[in-house]
Amino acid sequence: MPTPQTILIIDDDREISSTLSNVLGAAGYNVLTASNGLEGRKQIDTQHPDLVITDMMMPRMGGFPILEHLKSLETPPKVIMITANEGGRHKAYAEMLGAVDYLRKPFAMEVLLESVENNIGKPNEGGSATGGSEKLRRSPRKT
Repeated sequence: MPTPQTILIIDDDREISSTLSNVLGAAGYNVLTASNGLEGRKQIDTQHPDLVITDMMMPRMGGFPILEHLKSLETPPKVIMITANEGGRHKAYAEMLGAVDYLRKPFAMEVLLESVENNIGKPNEGGSATGGSEKLRRSPRKT
């Protein structure tokens, strides 16, 4: 049986981190958490997650420095940035740095799960950072 895709959640809000972890874990993903960007960066370098979900504003390194760090990696994980910030410039900057999605808090868990599935596939579907997700990215919605 293939191992589930690994998702790293980086958020300083314990309630949000716990909720996302529970929802994604129940969906079948392997979930890691970090309470700040420095801890998250260490886990990215040692655990090599398939996807990172990071808050934009955090003490001890926010989401933008995480995205900048990922640009230096040979095979970076995909990133979904979550934020309460309403600024369009932040969204454009996150996308320029490689974020595959940008979700404004509060968001429905279904929206998050859809974004995760569109970017790394469903659990055990073979949608890791190195394969399986290309077909999903080309046709993200079924109508």
